[in-house]
Amino acid sequence: MSARPANDLYVRYMKAFSDSTAHTANCPACQGETPCVNGAPIHERFARLQDAYRARQTQQQR
Repeated sequence: MSARPANDLYVRYMKAFSDSTAHTANCPACQGETPCVNGAPIHERFARLQDAYRARQTQQQR
């Protein structure tokens, strides 16, 4: 099994950002403090990938 390319995390992070932004733009419930049932997993995925990407960036800067 081959490893994922180094930038795969970034690509997934940007896709999650795009998905989250698009959903929020079209969902009044997600524009408030509490996301809707459908939006919650989208926003959670974005948050997880953002945390992972930032952690990798911090690790690489050491």
